[in-house]
Amino acid sequence: MVAAIHRQQFDAMGSRCELRLSAPNAAAAADLAARAIAEVRRIETKYSRYRPDSIVSRINAAAGRAPVACDSETMALIDYAAALFAASGGLFDITSGVLRRAWDFGKPRVPDADTLGPLLALVGWRHVHCERQQVYLLQPGMEIDFGGFGKEYAADRAAAVLIEAGVRHGYVNLGGDMRFIGPRLDGRPWSIGIQDPRDPGATIASIPISSGALTTSGDYERFFELDGVRYCHILDPRSGMPVRYWRSVSVMAPMAVAAGSCSTIAMLKQHEGHTFLKTSDMGYLAIDEHGQTLYRNL
Repeated sequence: MVAAIHRQQFDAMGSRCELRLSAPNAAAAADLAARAIAEVRRIETKYSRYRPDSIVSRINAAAGRAPVACDSETMALIDYAAALFAASGGLFDITSGVLRRAWDFGKPRVPDADTLGPLLALVGWRHVHCERQQVYLLQPGMEIDFGGFGKEYAADRAAAVLIEAGVRHGYVNLGGDMRFIGPRLDGRPWSIGIQDPRDPGATIASIPISSGALTTSGDYERFFELDGVRYCHILDPRSGMPVRYWRSVSVMAPMAVAAGSCSTIAMLKQHEGHTFLKTSDMGYLAIDEHGQTLYRNL
């Protein structure tokens, strides 16, 4: 039987998600999709800060009181977070999620220093202590949050499930974080549009891609504008204020978790982000605050 590309949409991790995969028939496609979606749900259940029973919530609840035992998967993600902190010069800090308490991007209001100050005191990777499969947040009120790379990790894991099941054509798209399993059935690459960060109904480029990953970070996902200034959800952990230099950064890499981390670090580095991108081995398309487009190896 000749295979066809089947499409499955679902919601997860606060995003609209999609699978496209090759299968001989609809029943086989549904079974394969169910396996991939189950893996995404497993990761969401295990690591969501919104679930009180997740390992992340348990670590946060024990901050300042006791270390929490973690399995090897969680410790691997913690180790990855430590590597990102080092690679970003301290800008990618998974303890900075507490700053969201000061910001409501549904309301045009900038928090004052009295609001940000106590939260900034809780930000600091140096206060995360890890040893013997345990994680301990030293200060009461501290939090960790894998949101900076959680969807990308889930996209990689879902793709791995499909590849292990024999899928050779298709992709996983978790709210724009994409991991590609293989080209279209006829061998042509997928053509992926990059959203115009100032026009939600338009694209600025179309990127051909058959394998690896493509992710985008931008100032247009959650934001408000006040007195002509745009305030987005990507926050500098040193000041607690939103970054401003880039409108969007799209990165291609072998794995979604690497692409997403690279695009986020570039956003956080602001005017130094282009130097960071140029020294990486990844393809990118970045749009600065003036609308200028910079790219490589697309």
